[in-house]
Amino acid sequence: GDNWCRRWSKRTPDGSPHPEMQLNVIGARFSRLISDDEAQRALAGDQLHLDLELSTANLPPGTHLALGTAVIAVTAEPHRGCAKFTRRFGLDAMRFVNSPEGQALHLRGVNAKVVVGGVVRAGDAVTKLTEGPTDRPPA
Repeated sequence: GDNWCRRWSKRTPDGSPHPEMQLNVIGARFSRLISDDEAQRALAGDQLHLDLELSTANLPPGTHLALGTAVIAVTAEPHRGCAKFTRRFGLDAMRFVNSPEGQALHLRGVNAKVVVGGVVRAGDAVTKLTEGPTDRPPA
C-alpha cells in the first residue's frame, strides 16, 4: 500500500525511486520522545516504528529483519532530519537527530528495502535474521 515506486528521488541520476530507500524505519521509543500524540508521530513519515535499537552497531547495513510475513534489509543510505521533520518536530529535534550522537544511534531512523514482500501488522514481532552486507534473503 505504500507509494515508494511512484516517488521520485534526488539521489538517483534519472530521478527514479531509490532502490535503497524503499522504507523508512524509526525507533518507536524515539518517536514517542518527540511526540506524545500517535497522530503527530505518524507525521515523521516513517512506515515502520520499531521498538528496536537502530544503531549501526546493532543493525549494520545488510542486516535482515523479519516482521510479519515480510523480510526487509537495512541499507547504507543515510536517513536524516529534513525540512519536513524540522517543521513538524522543531529545530532542536532536527539538530539532535543530526548530531554525532544522534547519527551514531540512528535516532532519525534507517532506510531499508524489501527482500521478501509480505504483510506486516501493528504489534508484529521483529526478528534479526542476519548481520552484515548481503543482498541475499536468508536461507
